[in-house]
Amino acid sequence: MEIVTKCDYLPLAVKVMGGLLRQKTARRREWENILNDSIWSASQMPEELNYAIYLSYEDMSPNLKPCFLHYSILPNSTTFLASDIVAMWISEGFVHGASRDLEEIGKEYYDELIERNLIEPVTGYIEQIHCNMHDVVRSFAQYLARNEALVAQNKETDIADKINSQKFFRLSLETRGLESDELEWYSIQAQTSLRTLFSVGPIKIKPGDSLLAFSNLWTLHVEDANFDALVESLNQLKHLRYLSIARTNTSTLPENIGKMKFLQCINLCGCKSLVNLPSSIVTLQQLRFLNIAGTGISNIPKGFHGLTNLRNLYMFPVHMDGDWCSLEELGPLSQLTRLHISGLDNVSSSSFATKARIGEKVRLSYLSLECTSRIRHGRLVKDEEGIPEEQQQLIEEVLNELHPPLGLENLEIIWYLGQRLPRWMMSTSVVPLGSLRILTMEDLACCMELPSGLCQLPCLEFLQIIRAPVIKRVGLEFLQSNHHCLNHSQVGVSFRRLSTLNFNGLVEWEEWEWELQVKAMPILEKLILQKCKLRHMPPGLAFHARALKKLYINDVKHLSSLENFTSIVHLDVFRNADLERISNLPKLQKLIIIMCPKMKVLEGLPALQRLNLEDYDMETVPRYLQDLRTRHLLLNCSLSLLTSLAAGKTSPEWDKFSHIQQVKAYANDAGILRKWYVLYTRDPFHLETNISHPVIARACNKPKRLAYTTTCTIVDEWPVGRRTSTDKRQPLCQRLRCNAYRHLVLWLRRECQHCNEVDDLAPSSDQWTETVIYSACTRLVGGRYSRQQRHTKPSRM
Repeated sequence: MEIVTKCDYLPLAVKVMGGLLRQKTARRREWENILNDSIWSASQMPEELNYAIYLSYEDMSPNLKPCFLHYSILPNSTTFLASDIVAMWISEGFVHGASRDLEEIGKEYYDELIERNLIEPVTGYIEQIHCNMHDVVRSFAQYLARNEALVAQNKETDIADKINSQKFFRLSLETRGLESDELEWYSIQAQTSLRTLFSVGPIKIKPGDSLLAFSNLWTLHVEDANFDALVESLNQLKHLRYLSIARTNTSTLPENIGKMKFLQCINLCGCKSLVNLPSSIVTLQQLRFLNIAGTGISNIPKGFHGLTNLRNLYMFPVHMDGDWCSLEELGPLSQLTRLHISGLDNVSSSSFATKARIGEKVRLSYLSLECTSRIRHGRLVKDEEGIPEEQQQLIEEVLNELHPPLGLENLEIIWYLGQRLPRWMMSTSVVPLGSLRILTMEDLACCMELPSGLCQLPCLEFLQIIRAPVIKRVGLEFLQSNHHCLNHSQVGVSFRRLSTLNFNGLVEWEEWEWELQVKAMPILEKLILQKCKLRHMPPGLAFHARALKKLYINDVKHLSSLENFTSIVHLDVFRNADLERISNLPKLQKLIIIMCPKMKVLEGLPALQRLNLEDYDMETVPRYLQDLRTRHLLLNCSLSLLTSLAAGKTSPEWDKFSHIQQVKAYANDAGILRKWYVLYTRDPFHLETNISHPVIARACNKPKRLAYTTTCTIVDEWPVGRRTSTDKRQPLCQRLRCNAYRHLVLWLRRECQHCNEVDDLAPSSDQWTETVIYSACTRLVGGRYSRQQRHTKPSRM
């Protein structure tokens, strides 16, 4: 607690101190040394230096410190993945080692910055491959590097003046969204000592501008700029190690790029105008990293196999040239650790895949195998001839030969055209994937079923299947490859290490079979189901996945209920047209409901703290809120409903939400998100809105047409008119309003849920009866309802 006090209870400082203490043993003496460090009492510490961060920095190894400072100058407005950053650190000379790969050592530095809480992983990325640095941490690091590095951002108006203020070794420019005139290239050419240059955003590059002034550059990263004008002088950068011109208009590279002997990394990602690699690139013996994803490059020069130092190779294009296939060039590249192959459907024979020798690349940890997409909008695109059966068989044979090595940890299969997945993914051949932790399969255009061997993988933690439009059923073979065994007690636990499962875009999937006897997914924490026709959740899921914390159900047709998930704390349901009931989730703390118009019942949620409800077609607050005990409600609704809420205690909706401790309600208007609001606190009472009182008064007096067919508790419906077909039906309350409005308006406003809902007549949902309505109507209209009943005999209402 004393250390927390030293941090002035600031959350960031406490997190950083926790990261520092994590590097130490649990001995009391080590913790006391940190508590009594003289840095805490330094009186001349500049405002830019945070004591906790400074302690963590001083505790770093000499090799980690420059990596930390370098991270702080990366432009904020672009995304740098872990592999990009490690490649920069290697190029800058920050990573040293001989016995192991430099990439492996660099990744350890990256992971230590995460452990120290100096960079924070961004949610939505697996393996922590993308991180952010807190502004306070960034300012601290930039302050320490202020004599060597300048970071100039678009929010500053005096960028040119800062650049000319002194000589720097590292310069980081962000000019996206710059309101003043664009920065001109010649204004930075005075920085002749630069070793590192980042330029992200537009910058004026005129004819005659060049890179000649930066002869000392080791790292050059230019993004979203007119780089074509600088290409001719690129080969003058004799010391350049790292070259990234991602998302520029570059259409060519220097033909003599092979003379840049020190190049270790080339990143051309997103250069759509670039269609060829210069043939001399095959002589770059130091090249460790090449990314040509998102370019127009469809072939590679012969001799590519000479780049034997390559570790990371992204979007390697497969193409045929007579009896030669580019896959052959991969054979000698035995040092590869990350490999992405595209265009596998171009291979004319599986024998070429054999020559790639994928299984012999023992250092390979990431492998992505990609064909050409045949899916649009989640469904298989069928041209005049469809996908010939011969082609399906050929691609199956090709992938069978691309057998991965034993140590593979991350596998992607994208736009696969075969009906059956490779043999090495089936139950009889799972040993080669014994180290696999992450498996992603996207756009399985023709696959009829999922592979049966996945459940046996001992290390599988993350499984994602996206867009498999032909799969209609997930059976027991998915959970147990030996599912024919009658004695389930003798079968082991399936998916024993799986923590995240994502099924997205199985648009014809209707049935998921999982019996209670089948033990599986004991540590599953996160489940995502999107865009399918699943009718009900399998009973085995709720029974066995007792570690499940987060459940996301999005656009699942026909699913009517979610019940009996006893461990879930976060539930997100989005655009589920038939979902009516959520019940018996005793640990649920946060519930998000978006566009689920048939939702009627929320019960058995004793731990619920927060409810987010969004539906701009709602005309009334849902009735289920009245019995729901939650402390916080966030409501995004129509302006008409929000205006009704703004009336407070005089609102017909008041009884439904007044018991909730805090309510925040918003409505959009004229393209402005959350333009109008109502803020309510129960204790102490507070009601605030920016909707004017005259508008509220007019809305309260204005009759409304309400959406009876989606929320009315009078569930019985009658045919309308003597000759009307039975499929044209109206709820009873709507017909009564239309046909006997003047006589029944008072009763409807008192008893119908659309007219100031009252529970006196129907204490629970769907309990309206003919007797009750008959009695009420008789009192009001003196037997008119009785005469109508003799002509039309309704069933129970």
